[in-house]
Amino acid sequence: MAFVVTPSFNASYTTRREDINLLNPCFELNFEKTSGSRLSCRTPFPRKPLVAMASNSVQSVALVSTVDPRSVGTSIMVNGCTGKVGRAVLEAAIAAGLNPVPVALGGPEDVGKILDFNGKQIEIHGPSDRESVLSSAFKEYPDLIVVDYTVPAAVNDNAALYCKVGVPFVMGTTGGDRELLYKTVDDSKVYAVISPQMGKQVVAFLAAMEIMSEQFPGAFSGYDLEVMESHQASKLDVSGTAKAVISCFKKLGAEFEEEQVKLIRDPRLQVEMVGVPEEYLSGHAFHMYHLTSPDGTVSFEFQHNVCGRSIYAEGTVDAILFLAKKVRSNADKRIYDMIDVLREGNMR
Repeated sequence: MAFVVTPSFNASYTTRREDINLLNPCFELNFEKTSGSRLSCRTPFPRKPLVAMASNSVQSVALVSTVDPRSVGTSIMVNGCTGKVGRAVLEAAIAAGLNPVPVALGGPEDVGKILDFNGKQIEIHGPSDRESVLSSAFKEYPDLIVVDYTVPAAVNDNAALYCKVGVPFVMGTTGGDRELLYKTVDDSKVYAVISPQMGKQVVAFLAAMEIMSEQFPGAFSGYDLEVMESHQASKLDVSGTAKAVISCFKKLGAEFEEEQVKLIRDPRLQVEMVGVPEEYLSGHAFHMYHLTSPDGTVSFEFQHNVCGRSIYAEGTVDAILFLAKKVRSNADKRIYDMIDVLREGNMR
């Protein structure tokens, strides 16, 4: 993430910058102050994939163990582990020493699939027997914590099931009726971490933006804001993270409307213009926020680039460890978010 202040030398203001970026030491951005700004980026990321998954019906992955002593005795069920994020979470959890139970819940299309993670086999069950499967697993593994990375349409039904059974859960799935979600959990008194953004570093950045906007309203009054965000082609809308950051900048005085966001969804442009490595076209989040003073003499850039899903997986593991601690200590508070996880500290 880069925070850059750039003075210019003339009122016509053409900014050309080459900066050293914390995430990307050779990232180059070109902004031209014309009627339409152009963004040019080159990002030489490493080209090795993080995880190689087998293509047969029994999928397997080799993991490097980095066992966390806090994970000992904690069992997990990752529902939606046939998906890319759920799979990444399960891999990170096993590497951290968490114990996956041999069953998980999925959609009708995944019923009967058996996943193999480093010798740990997990059978996927569907909607018809999900309550009996979850109840049996919770009875056999009383320290169980469920992790949900399913689909938005299933959020409320799944949460109602977890609350009915009484099992603590981490909800990483976005969407659904969030007000109903919180009410369901609150009424049941079940322990839960609920967050649409599990990347702890991104959450910390959002928290910092919220603090700045609350304490220094109007600090960027009159500044022009440009926003570019690149995600996989299947994501058609503006990301929730971008919306939250834009809201903060508006509180700080910048004028901007959501429809002004430059959405980059064309894979060719993502590679050539934004600099997304080809192997991450199906899973990335590149965001850039550029502010320019009214007279064009000062500019600020805020940038965060995410390749793959490991940041969300690692944040989820921290959320699991955090929640397990709250359950064991019989904490008074029952519903948490990733800000609570960050404030607790002691993350890996």
